[in-house]
Amino acid sequence: MSKEKGPDHSRRKERSRQAILAAARALVTEETYEKVTVEAIAARAGVGKQTIYRRWPSKSAVVVAALLALSEDADGQSVTLPDTGDLRADLGLVMRATVEEFADPSFDKLIRALNTEIANDAALAAEYREKLAGPLDEAKKARLRSAQKAGQLASDADLDLVLEVLYAPLFLRWLHRSGPLTTAYADSLVDATLRAFGP
Repeated sequence: MSKEKGPDHSRRKERSRQAILAAARALVTEETYEKVTVEAIAARAGVGKQTIYRRWPSKSAVVVAALLALSEDADGQSVTLPDTGDLRADLGLVMRATVEEFADPSFDKLIRALNTEIANDAALAAEYREKLAGPLDEAKKARLRSAQKAGQLASDADLDLVLEVLYAPLFLRWLHRSGPLTTAYADSLVDATLRAFGP
């Protein structure tokens, strides 16, 4: 007599996690961040709020996790920058993908909502920096260090400044809606950055 296989708890937990993160992303784009509650996220996801609190300590932690999930690959590993040995090509690929992401209406709403709150909430800003922006910047700087070793970037370049020169104009154009976000614009930022910090 064979025993029936029990429920796959890990699969159920993962489905629940994905539903919670999707609900958080949806609600933040539909409402202001301030109006979104853990209760509303739980209701949208079809789970109890204790299910959320067992995994995340606060609403802000859920929202940051929802954003972080967008930057993970299918295996749940943090995305790394490509390193083909050609810095211009690799940065071009990354910047074109970034432009496409910011031009996507659903991402645009989510990130605008979060940025509005970050501007007025130091704790949320710190959490965003610690869990998402900081690790992404470190991944970018790892690629830039590789380029320095290969002689494709000035060995004494301030890598934080390189990233600011590369990304800040894009962010400003997106924030002020002052121009189109195109692949040509992404390529022009890469060219300008490499002219400024080339060997």
